[in-house]
Order: sequence, then C-alpha cells, then structure tokens
Amino acid sequence: MMKSFVALCLVAAPAMAAKGLDSARIEQITGLKGQWTEKEGVFKVQVPRSDLAVTAAGAKVTPPLGLTAWAAFTKAGGHTVVMGDIVLTEDQVNPAMDAALQNGLEVTALHNHFFWENPRVMFMHIGGMGEEEKLAQAVAKVFAVLKQQGPVPASDIDPANSNFDPKRIDAVLGRSGEMNKGVYKVTIGREVKMAGHAMGNAMGVNTWAAFAGSDDRAIVDGDFAMLEGEMQDVLKALRAGGINIVAIHQHMTHEQPRMLFLHYWGVGRTEDLARALASALKKTKVA
Repeated sequence: MMKSFVALCLVAAPAMAAKGLDSARIEQITGLKGQWTEKEGVFKVQVPRSDLAVTAAGAKVTPPLGLTAWAAFTKAGGHTVVMGDIVLTEDQVNPAMDAALQNGLEVTALHNHFFWENPRVMFMHIGGMGEEEKLAQAVAKVFAVLKQQGPVPASDIDPANSNFDPKRIDAVLGRSGEMNKGVYKVTIGREVKMAGHAMGNAMGVNTWAAFAGSDDRAIVDGDFAMLEGEMQDVLKALRAGGINIVAIHQHMTHEQPRMLFLHYWGVGRTEDLARALASALKKTKVA
C-alpha cells in the first residue's frame, strides 16, 4: 500500500530543491498555464471558477475572493510533490474525489469556505508524491470534472414511514443498533487519549450509521472515525460502494493518535449500503 505522501514529504523536506520540474510538460498535460514561485521552487496551475455565479449572503463571490482551484508542484528529494485545493459544486465533489483516488492522489480534506452561498461550493484538498507526469495526469483528470455536472442522489424517503428489517443490517455489520422514530442507528466506538486521559464512544470518538426507508430503497448517513493512515482506504471503500462523502475534517486537537472524521450520505438498497460500510470498517482497526 502506498505510504502517505505527507509522511514522505516530511522525510524528504530537507532535500527540497527549486530545480527539476518540467513546467512546460505540466502545462501541456493539464492544459493550464502556470506560475513559478522561484523562492520556494513551486510551479502552480490554477482554474478560476469564473463559470460559477456564486453569491454569499448576497455579495458576489469572484475568483480572487477564494473561488480559484489550484494545484502546486515542487520537488522533494528525487520525487515530485503536488498539493491542491479544488473548488467544486456539490454535484462535482464525489466525481472529483473518484478522479483523484483512482489516479494515485490522496484526498486530505473536504469542507466549505463560505456561509450562505448560492450555489453551494465545497473545497477538496488533494496531495500526492511520485512521478511528475503521472501526478500531472491525475490533476488533469480532477480538473476535468470542473467542466461536468455530476449526479444528485435524490430520494423522497420519510423516516416516519420506515419499514426495513434492522436484522439485515445487523447481519452485514456484525453488530446491532437502536431504532428511534423510524431511524436505525448503529454506533461503533473508538478511543484516543487527550492530556493522558482516554476519550471514547460516549465522548464522540465513534463511527455511526443511521438508516431510514425500506429494504429496497433507503438512505444512510453518518460519521466515520479514522486514523490518518486508514483514511484513503476508507474513502476508496465507501466510494466503491456508492456512498457519497460530504465532509472530511478533524473533531479534536492534540489527541493521540490523531483521529480524522468523514461524513457521508448514501441512497440505495439497505443491505447494499450496509455492505459498503462494512467494507470500509474492515479498513480500520475497530474491534
């Protein structure tokens, strides 16, 4: 399994050099003009989202106000490193994530930068380390999604009318949950330490899944607690099962080991959704 590019960057950071990037080739592959930062040896390509008519609390949001997607390349030892921040509409987020994960990049965060904006805009952070050409090709595939409109998993499910069989979920996940007003919730605790004290399930260090609907058509949403080294495999497993990722961030600071959280949303057959979650759980060290 590929080591985290962040860990490799830390090891290789002292060897960072300003030379060695083929900026013309990066521009050719991505189809974008870039800019050198000579002092840091960084070549950055950008895509201003001027195609989006975004307002935030009534104010017009233009690319210089933070509505610009970018990817920056540099050398670290004998490797090329890329990091980026991709500006996406909600329907573009998961297709862009697939493009990143399927082409050797890591997804390191997903969140909002604005309040009260219309249309809603999300920001997905990416990174990778390896061969310059392959990284540029991966970045190009991510940027290609910005020209597309993605699918919206619509559903008219009302939890008040849920009639699925919770035992089917239990059988797939290997654990049971609780029913509350048509929503069946399964919670799986994890544990970290903060200031030397154990913090676990009741303190919010957990993975949970909430189901509503029928056996043939259901929704699931929830929160997934992961160690840093588990996150990429969890993301790939959930996306392979058709689960949409809606946020990736931290819930705590100074915890040991560091725990990251992702929020998700899925629509489909109850057992299929449960299988996708079970597949992701297998990528973690939960009991």
